[in-house]
Amino acid sequence: MKFVYCPICGMKLQPRDSWDEGSVPYCPNDDMMFFDTPKPCIIVAIIKEREILLLKQNYIYENSKVLLSGYVGCGEKVEDAVHREVKEESGLSIRDLKYLGSDYLESKEIVMLTFMAHYESGELKKSSEVDDVEWISIKHALDEMKEDEIGKRIVRKVIRELDWEDVMEEKYE
Repeated sequence: MKFVYCPICGMKLQPRDSWDEGSVPYCPNDDMMFFDTPKPCIIVAIIKEREILLLKQNYIYENSKVLLSGYVGCGEKVEDAVHREVKEESGLSIRDLKYLGSDYLESKEIVMLTFMAHYESGELKKSSEVDDVEWISIKHALDEMKEDEIGKRIVRKVIRELDWEDVMEEKYE
């Protein structure tokens, strides 16, 4: 979030030098700086044998499937957000959660914290915010994710992480 007005008094903020941070929106009335605050979001690749869980959410991409993702709530640990979102959107439980890095989606001011996990238990039950959810062979995942560049990058990371480069070779033989 980029602040233009003070959330305390409503005064229009002024730029003020903040040493190593450069110019930062400042309220002289409340003597407070307001640093830009991106929204934290988790995204997780869930693996079951040689399959990966993909969702269809038409409000994100019309012709592409995506990995499971969601926002981190205030006061919530990131790892707890992963487990909560997985349960809410798919009905599944996961194990062996591993952090893979992060991406920044400038158009939505989102910091995407990337994870991979393994299926533990449960039957697929899609939530009302998901149009479809299904297990896809890892070797076909990239073809199903036509528009999702960040998701495809994550799938490639997972393939390397699990030492499954042979999956990609099989696909193009």
